[in-house]
Amino acid sequence: MASILQIENLSKSFGDRIIFEGININLSEGDKVGIIAKNGIGKTTLMNIIMGRETYDSGKITFRNDIKVGYLEQLPVFNPEDTIIEACLSGDSIANYVVRQYEIALEKGEDLTDLIVEMDSADAWDLEDRFKQFLTELKFSDFSQKISTLSGGQIKRLAIAKLFIDKPDLILLDEPTNHLDIDMVEWLENYLSRNRITLLMVTHDRYFLDKICDRIVEIDNQTVYNYNGNYNYYLEKRAQRIEQQNAEIAKAANLYRKELDWMRRQPQARATKAKYRIDAFYDLKQKATMRYDNSSISLKINSSYIGSKIFEARNLCKRFGDKVIIDGFNYIFARYDKLGIIGDNGVGKSTFIKILQQIEPLDSGELEIGETVKFGYYRQDFEKFDESKKVIDYIRDIAEVIYFDEKTCYTASQFLSHFLFTPADQQKYIYKLSGGEKRRLYLAAVLMKKPNFLILDEPTNDLDILSLEILEDYLDKFKGCVIVISHDRFFMDRCINHLFVFKGNGEIKDFPGNYSEYRAWAAEQEKIKAQNEVAQSVQSTHRNEHSAKNKLTYKEKLELQALSEEIEKMELEKNNIERIFNGETTLPPGSSFDLVSQRYSAIKDMLDEKELRWLELSDKES
Repeated sequence: MASILQIENLSKSFGDRIIFEGININLSEGDKVGIIAKNGIGKTTLMNIIMGRETYDSGKITFRNDIKVGYLEQLPVFNPEDTIIEACLSGDSIANYVVRQYEIALEKGEDLTDLIVEMDSADAWDLEDRFKQFLTELKFSDFSQKISTLSGGQIKRLAIAKLFIDKPDLILLDEPTNHLDIDMVEWLENYLSRNRITLLMVTHDRYFLDKICDRIVEIDNQTVYNYNGNYNYYLEKRAQRIEQQNAEIAKAANLYRKELDWMRRQPQARATKAKYRIDAFYDLKQKATMRYDNSSISLKINSSYIGSKIFEARNLCKRFGDKVIIDGFNYIFARYDKLGIIGDNGVGKSTFIKILQQIEPLDSGELEIGETVKFGYYRQDFEKFDESKKVIDYIRDIAEVIYFDEKTCYTASQFLSHFLFTPADQQKYIYKLSGGEKRRLYLAAVLMKKPNFLILDEPTNDLDILSLEILEDYLDKFKGCVIVISHDRFFMDRCINHLFVFKGNGEIKDFPGNYSEYRAWAAEQEKIKAQNEVAQSVQSTHRNEHSAKNKLTYKEKLELQALSEEIEKMELEKNNIERIFNGETTLPPGSSFDLVSQRYSAIKDMLDEKELRWLELSDKES
């Protein structure tokens, strides 16, 4: 398979700090590669280097000639004054310009005659079809909306739409699932997995990695390891690698002890020995002191005592204008409840947890909170740090010593070590930390106050997989209540025992189970609903036919029969067009999205007319 991207011996450092060294990655056409590394290793830096946005110290990056590369950043940025049309169709190509003008004229209801000619001349109908297809699938309807009015999740969806509209040969994704709701994560997952796309991505979403990637590249201790398989394959092979490396380290440690005894002999005796053995001793020392197994790392942090009376919500109501957030909500929290909240972006999940903590006022209803309840709130949009401080000083400003019970206390430095901050990391200035390291520091600040009711709003954003595994293990053992808002399905399956599903307009479904169990239940409900609708339709048709046989004239019977056949054919055509709109099938050859849209409107009008006549005949003698 032809190589699309080749990275050879790539190295990068900031001052005396080596970010990565000697990285080799080769991407062939159709490869889908996931990069896994701890926070601070330089995953985003690597992406920016590949895109030519940052320099590197040494090595070589080679692209195939004339390749088009698309990049989805963690936090996409658009001109706030642009409209969705202008943002998606930015660029100097003639096709982009013509489609942009065509869409603006279409939006304003202006004459399209000349623009249709220009669209034909620029061969731009395919671009116009992609533009509408992806924006519709990603839940955009008003294409003239300004970027400044969009939420963070909408901007991420817009960046994804633009990426696919541009049709790149190679796609780079940096944490693509951050700020997306679960439905959009699954849409993106399905699109990437069913299309032949060459892909290099950084993500902590383990379900996403497992379903999409056919190769995993791990960067660990400035060394690159390649695994030709999905995420589950990577986990199995990585465990074997660590076991083998630890065995080699143990063997080196035994030899090191013997060599250390030799090195400690009197200098004059050692001076007569070969210099190569002295040099080999220091290499051996480095190998003997390496550690690869992280299984012993955990957050051994106790929560405060929580009593039997926790929290009761009675008839809670909240709205903003016409938008209903909650309407008559009731719930009694039990000890050790572990609750997940899911729903589309903008449906009110974050507002809901602020209401529970009395940060956001209610319109009506009552909250009764137990006397022993102590909230710990991890905010999605946490306040910025004083980045001129060192990590250790930030924690010391909160407390020099953290007491968890009569027998357990930590110094600030000991406490930070539980959050994967080494002594060297603790001396770093906060502005030098990566996004994931800052989130880990913020999590430490929340947990050091010993809450017994944890509320976590998108805690998985920007955390590396090792940090997520440690947090999951902590929540497993946490002796208190937990509420989690997250789009990370693996995290939700691992940490919660029931769900609140926000469906919009104040409707909240309480489901007793984790996310995967809810999805299986929802799919079964959809199947039952579809079967019931078919059965009702068949019964209705039989009743109407029976009535027609008894009460209609011969000529009317023929007309009714013809109408039924015509309606059935039109419904079939209408459904096929809707499948095109939903991205389930492609446009027929020689057609365009505009022509199909016109046909769809015509069919709906004809169906209304024919169904009205069908009802008239059916009910004539009723």
